[in-house]
Amino acid sequence: MANANQKPRIKRSELPAGESLCNYCTAKCCRYFALPIETPDTREDFEFIRWYLLHDRASVFTEDDTWYLLVHTVCKHLGDDYRCGIYETRPQICRDYTTDNCEYDDDWTYQRYFETPEQVEEYADAVLCEPNNPRFRSRKPALLPVI
Repeated sequence: MANANQKPRIKRSELPAGESLCNYCTAKCCRYFALPIETPDTREDFEFIRWYLLHDRASVFTEDDTWYLLVHTVCKHLGDDYRCGIYETRPQICRDYTTDNCEYDDDWTYQRYFETPEQVEEYADAVLCEPNNPRFRSRKPALLPVI
């Protein structure tokens, strides 16, 4: 549903001189936060990631081989007009953020994206290659009959 206070969506390349890209956006950058996490390399590391994903509105993704915990949550100061309600006193991380490389045009495709603990468990089973793990390989197929 379009917001009455928002201008129609345009391409970044069509932005009129002197205009802010934020005037055409629905504030993607204010609807989540992502924190880098250590690259998992043990079963215990993957168990922590599974635990993260047991929490509502959390996912994990990788980008350029860095792992991130992504929390899908809207900033409590985002207004109905998609503008910051505390713009003059916003945190430094918001002040440092620019539209030069923002997600306005992004389609949110990641190298790896996990939404469920089961996805993480399956991935861990595949990459850890623990031969004693019963889930490591499919069951041995029956022998073919000798003719």
